[in-house]
Amino acid sequence: MSDQPAVHQTAEHRSGFACLVGRPNAGKSTLTNALVGQKVAIMSARPQTTRHTIRGIVHREDAQLVLVDTPGLHRPRTLLGERLNDLVRDTLSEVDVIAFCLPADQKVGPGDRYIAAQLAELMTGRRGRPVVAVVTKADLVPRETLMQHLISVDQLAKTVDREWADIVPVSAKDGYQVEELEAVLISHLPEGPDLYPDGELTDEPEAVMVAELVREAALEGVRDELPHSLAVVVDEIVEREGTGDPEKGKPALLDVRVNLFVERDSQKAIIIGRGGSRLRSVGTEARQGIEKLLGQRIYLDLHVKVAKDWQRDPKQLRRLGF
Repeated sequence: MSDQPAVHQTAEHRSGFACLVGRPNAGKSTLTNALVGQKVAIMSARPQTTRHTIRGIVHREDAQLVLVDTPGLHRPRTLLGERLNDLVRDTLSEVDVIAFCLPADQKVGPGDRYIAAQLAELMTGRRGRPVVAVVTKADLVPRETLMQHLISVDQLAKTVDREWADIVPVSAKDGYQVEELEAVLISHLPEGPDLYPDGELTDEPEAVMVAELVREAALEGVRDELPHSLAVVVDEIVEREGTGDPEKGKPALLDVRVNLFVERDSQKAIIIGRGGSRLRSVGTEARQGIEKLLGQRIYLDLHVKVAKDWQRDPKQLRRLGF
């Protein structure tokens, strides 16, 4: 028997970035939240809800997967649309694997073909990125429809003379194959150490998360035109003097002041509602999410302002953070 000590082989640890991309309302934010296990991206039935790249972090003993949720890629009609597309392309060039989300309840269409053509350029060359086709919302269709959609998604890659690295059907709503997708994405990451501290779920600044929660609440139950015209900016988050007791571990009350910008007076009226009723309900819903996020009681002060045609005005876009 050898006197040499036994060598214990440690399992490889992978870490890196995965970008979720797809046309608007493809289920990217919902899937991000399902993978992370907690809300880090706002969800809405309205298209083009996401305006920032939200990072969600999945922690495992053998890996750390950092999810980057982007605005939906689309044919831009405004300066804002062009800047959102530029944001997506910049993000795609820096990640390790791309998850292309295609909802099962909608046939492969021109928007998907447009994105596939954009991704084809990123899949080639020495630093080509693997693209995993993710068929989202699998719970919304019968099995036969899902099977046919998977075939259509496979054929979509061939139209741009490429092959998807994997094709994974999922349902973020009921958890169907979410863990399987997590494993597939991790398999495409390089070996490396953790990139973020254990327990951290997102690296978004608190002010951005607060603004997103307010925008999510404001988008619920409003007309289709409003999501494109609504921007939310946090003015300040400050502790109110004399409201906390550090010795007893009682945190201070936070004053959170937020401005909601729309493009027309008619949209301002929609947000405020009759006698301010709608704005009050927005505040009530948003406050619950913000208090959970910050871990403190807050007083939420909302103001609705008109910034005429801000989506097409470079100066106003800069002022609103785009």
